[in-house]
Amino acid sequence: MEIHLPSLPLMKIFSYLDAYSLLQVAQVKKNWNELASSDVLWRKLCQKRWLLSDMVTLQLLGKETWKQFFVCRTWQEHAKTRAKPEDFTYKEILAETGIWAYACYISERGLARNGQGRSVICMFTSMTKISTWDIHEGVMTWVSPEQPATIKLLTTLPEMHMAVTVDIHSTIKLWDCHNGEVLAANSLFFPCQSLKSLFTKDGAIVLAGDTLGNLYPLMWSAHVPGCRNLLFIVSPGQYSLQVFYMDSLLRTTEFSAPGSTILKFSLCDKAFWTPRREDRITLMSVCGPHKVTKFVTFDMELEEIGNQIIVKGYLTASFSLAEYEGRPECFGVSDKDVIVCSSGSSVLLFSMGGVRLQKFQYFPEEVLRLWVDPLHVIVTFINGSLDVYAWDERSPQLRKCYRLQNRRQLPRQSCFEKTLCDDVSIIRMMRDGPNPCYLMAYTLNISALEI
Repeated sequence: MEIHLPSLPLMKIFSYLDAYSLLQVAQVKKNWNELASSDVLWRKLCQKRWLLSDMVTLQLLGKETWKQFFVCRTWQEHAKTRAKPEDFTYKEILAETGIWAYACYISERGLARNGQGRSVICMFTSMTKISTWDIHEGVMTWVSPEQPATIKLLTTLPEMHMAVTVDIHSTIKLWDCHNGEVLAANSLFFPCQSLKSLFTKDGAIVLAGDTLGNLYPLMWSAHVPGCRNLLFIVSPGQYSLQVFYMDSLLRTTEFSAPGSTILKFSLCDKAFWTPRREDRITLMSVCGPHKVTKFVTFDMELEEIGNQIIVKGYLTASFSLAEYEGRPECFGVSDKDVIVCSSGSSVLLFSMGGVRLQKFQYFPEEVLRLWVDPLHVIVTFINGSLDVYAWDERSPQLRKCYRLQNRRQLPRQSCFEKTLCDDVSIIRMMRDGPNPCYLMAYTLNISALEI
């Protein structure tokens, strides 16, 4: 006998399902399909997956329903995992001669369902200009006027098509990369050593840190998607890590002092937020006479005591890497609570508690860098080739997608900067001392995919 449940209890049950399960139950019967397609359910899933703020609307995203946005955006994100090596076009962009080079994506997203989509990057070298490039065409789309001082740091605000630079005199400039105008400028009292951009429900934020550990939040109002409520700063001595509550930095009239807490952790080497979460952070240290690597994970909570917001960190898990596993040079964290680290010729996957989940061995090849995000792990080898992996949707495992071979004869003392990727491209900068720098880009040929 068929049982008919009222709509309200069904909606409550459906609210606990993930996207895959919702799509499955929608196939059962007509009224289940209507309930499982509810904007209330899919908006919740979109907000959780992409950390969208309440201010983000379907009109802003250009879609008619939240389910449509979720399906299209997920299809978009997995474009690279469906590809083959022959679906990529390799291009090189010659930068100006210099010993320093850096690039950031300035495009919000790459691929679109209609086959249209471009990856645009902003980059600088040791010279006094920044420029933007359409890496699909390999052409410059804009270049700034020459600046009075050498640029040393760069970050971007892709949703607004803006870039932020800091020069050697610690002058911060906000650039409109559509027309090359400097929209704002500010100077720090002490040398700037870190620069980060992010979005909140109140607008675009740029955070600059000086050599004394001071933090300067610079805000530009705009209607853009929200992101994080917390941020972390590694103290100059690297013996502790300070976590701030964002609202207390931005709304100074509402808070008597910035809300923050210090996580004590000896010789903190690197720290990462868990992607698509706002409350979990993992730290790595290498300490002791035997150089033991340790990973520690904290969950951050906000507690309201009277009129004051208190930031607290609670130890969730920790483990030390066994001596035979080697000493990691790179690590990252996925939203599946998996720690990915590289050691010599190996890539290792661990749970937060230290259970080894997978190991990939590449000997005699040596791993140079890792890129870890909620969708991919990209392994860069010292010979310049790349291995692209994808996360299994329903388990903390990786599957290998393909290898992108290095297309360039490398000079003996060449050095690769950080590997970056978006939906349709993978980029990295190669430099060799005073010789020209090259942006090396693999761009997805959209026509080769089934759209």
